[in-house]
Amino acid sequence: MGIIETINLTKKYGELVALNNLNLTIDDGDCYGFIGPNGAGKTTTIKVLATLLKPTWGEARIDGKVVGYQNPQIRPVIGYVPDFMGAYEDMVVREYLEFFAACYNIHGKQRLRVVNDVLELTDLNYKASAEVNGLSRGMSQRLSIARVLLHDPKVLLLDEPASGLDPRARIEIRELLKELRRMGKTILISSHILHELSELCNTIGIIEQGKLLYSGPVSEIMARASMGLVVHIVVDDRVEQAAELLKQVSGITQVDVIQHNGKPRIDVTIDPESGMTVAELPNRLITQGFRLSSLQQEQVNLETAFMRLTKGLVS
Repeated sequence: MGIIETINLTKKYGELVALNNLNLTIDDGDCYGFIGPNGAGKTTTIKVLATLLKPTWGEARIDGKVVGYQNPQIRPVIGYVPDFMGAYEDMVVREYLEFFAACYNIHGKQRLRVVNDVLELTDLNYKASAEVNGLSRGMSQRLSIARVLLHDPKVLLLDEPASGLDPRARIEIRELLKELRRMGKTILISSHILHELSELCNTIGIIEQGKLLYSGPVSEIMARASMGLVVHIVVDDRVEQAAELLKQVSGITQVDVIQHNGKPRIDVTIDPESGMTVAELPNRLITQGFRLSSLQQEQVNLETAFMRLTKGLVS
């Protein structure tokens, strides 16, 4: 049993099915990337786990406790960071953190120590006296993370924490999350910035139209999405003839001629079970009088995997 688990989790809004029998398991210490098109059900899932929404049916558990029935026991275990934070007017960063520390019944010298610790961890010391409403988007996100760390939760639920951030702020948030994972936190993070999730997360879940399509290690999802070796070939001339030649080669399952950067390119898919290698392709063409300008094997990353495994459907 994982520290986060859903069993046939379903959430309906009238006739709209936002989550459809979602079965999800996240182990202690995982950094789990939750990806899917807008409207796929990512935020709904996180809000259910954060005890902010009740399931229509099914069950969600955090640390063995059932959402909806044991919420008072769950809330000290979790830290929820929504897409956008809210704050009272004229409140400075330190006051904001002290206010929430008091809400967690952290008082006196312990509160001073905890606030100082999270300011240092999130690199917000120099902003302690700045007004919260005047912070940049990146600083606001770091403050949101600082707020949920005050009570030292086991589980962090982050909804698009890098949305709207500039490149430097995204890198800073990513490095902060890496440090939190090194500290033993279990992190569920939804995002559409896929290449950053591949660097940060050890497991990935792909959701579409409220259904979990894939869940598991990043490497396995890449392999499942690759569907064969794809090679991009550019020849100097006689492109159509070269493509016809390659269609006759045993082990090649698909040949397409496309326009890339204003030039024709041949995309070849090799069946990985056929035993054929990419190194054989140049000889096949050169011996027939074709001159190669370039030959490159396509690298499947999380973005290409996502595009191949989803259809862009929403609930």
